[in-house]
Amino acid sequence: MLRTTVGKILSEALGYTFVDSDEYVEQTAGGNSVSHIFQQYGEDYFRDIESEALQKLSIIPRQVVATGGGSVVRPINWKYMRQGITVFLDVPLDALARRIAAVGTDSRPLLHLDSGDPYTKAFMGLFTLSKKRVEAHSDADVTVSLLDLADDLGFEDVSDVGPAAIALRCLYRFRSIYRTTMRSPCKRFSNSQFERFFFLFFFFEENNL
Repeated sequence: MLRTTVGKILSEALGYTFVDSDEYVEQTAGGNSVSHIFQQYGEDYFRDIESEALQKLSIIPRQVVATGGGSVVRPINWKYMRQGITVFLDVPLDALARRIAAVGTDSRPLLHLDSGDPYTKAFMGLFTLSKKRVEAHSDADVTVSLLDLADDLGFEDVSDVGPAAIALRCLYRFRSIYRTTMRSPCKRFSNSQFERFFFLFFFFEENNL
């Protein structure tokens, strides 16, 4: 699972703890999976407990939080995530669709369309959701483009980029904005914000919604 692997590499490198917000939600919901919560109670209910989870996580220092793809759609969530540094991992939709098609869309209620092959269903669902979320993702403090990273590493396929390379690029960007912040008389970020990193993913995990 890429987001978990990248998040854990980052947390270990920083000496922070790692938390997956979807897993946190599942624990608070009595162990029910994200897909089960969607099916039984609907998206609004899930978003409510997701916001509650982010509020609680936002006050805990020294941690890396991997968030669900839809966490960016609610403005209140940005209030919580702004307690740290937000990082968006920008991945081409084609690569995401291929990854999702390999495991199917059954566990992804927002992508589970009625007809079409797994790749087409995944791609069309991602395309529709991306139009709703692209503006929100642009508000992230840091964007790490997997396409740019693959090009820098000489890879033709972004799928060849490993989690360690992604984590290293994130760490480089963190260091860059930290140094800029420390040197600037008008600091964009507070010191406490560097104790929390909210990793924004767009559908990389089996249940990442």
